[in-house]
Amino acid sequence: MIGILTIFAGAITAGVKTKLKSTRRYASLIHTTMSNSQIPIIDFGKIKNDLGRAEVAQEISSACRENGFFYVAGHGVSLELQKRIAKLSHEFFALPEEDKLQIAMTKGGRAWRGYFAVNDELTSGKPDKKEGIYFGTELSANDARVKAQLPLHGSNLFPQSPIGFKETVLEYIDVVTEVGHTVMQGVSLSLNLPADYFYQKYNRDPLILFRIFHYPPQPINTNSWGVGEHTDYGLLTILLQDSVGGLQVKSRGEWIAAPPIENTFICNIGDMLDKMTGGVYRSTPHRVLNVSGKSRLSFPLFFDPGFDTVIERIENIPQTSTGDEAPRWDNANPHQFGGTYGEYLLNKVGKVFPGLKDQVL
Repeated sequence: MIGILTIFAGAITAGVKTKLKSTRRYASLIHTTMSNSQIPIIDFGKIKNDLGRAEVAQEISSACRENGFFYVAGHGVSLELQKRIAKLSHEFFALPEEDKLQIAMTKGGRAWRGYFAVNDELTSGKPDKKEGIYFGTELSANDARVKAQLPLHGSNLFPQSPIGFKETVLEYIDVVTEVGHTVMQGVSLSLNLPADYFYQKYNRDPLILFRIFHYPPQPINTNSWGVGEHTDYGLLTILLQDSVGGLQVKSRGEWIAAPPIENTFICNIGDMLDKMTGGVYRSTPHRVLNVSGKSRLSFPLFFDPGFDTVIERIENIPQTSTGDEAPRWDNANPHQFGGTYGEYLLNKVGKVFPGLKDQVL
């Protein structure tokens, strides 16, 4: 009897050790160190005067050279709007699947808009554990770009429920697009360029793509990412997070947490700014793992160059990248690309939703 108890106790101990080892392994993915790579908070309210502009420019320069991420405070977007879009998004994702599929991306055509379910979107060929809705600048059928069937341009698909969702999404896109213009003024100044450099050359008519993502809770013993390691394609991503967290940033080869901070956006630079600066400002890999036990929402708005703008390196910036580095997460290198932003982007989108590639390209 004692022998049986000893064996039983040993089995329990082994099981506990295995479980603890597994828990520690996944905890190391989540609770990453912030000691040497703290993501800075930059107050863009200061950009309205000369002294503040210089301070903001220096902070942006340091952040973009360090890890390509920074928090945006003083942005002017009301908390009421932030809370309203979060509330309505929770209500949408709580709908039955058949209701959400009324605005499925298969109905979005060349505009590349609508709802997708968990596992539908791929990162590096692997399904993401998230669902979401794709939006963009709302364009009528009479718009010249829509008549010309320009990919990624058109009208959005909106659900009938919840009430007010359409109006809130369009308001949010307009307001946060203005944040993008403000941040890019700071980026211009951080590179010792005129404040309107990017506006004049790339962003008079920016390509605005907006997503609402819902990450369902995942078991702690999973290695399936909400979204896997990737960089963003364009100039700037402006992300509103809810309170759950899960975003991680690869800084100097180490994964660090990018936790939500109330009433801030977190911004990161994309591949095109990496290319324009010759690698001085790097597009930084990031990923999401939601093991909080709660649903997570995120709201990324991609503030990118105009679709037909030719991407060029900025003169007088010492180049740090030859374009010959080892392949990145996507086996590509933005420094080897030449052409318009639309060409770069279209090369990517077909890999995200392979089944929808033909209707967009």
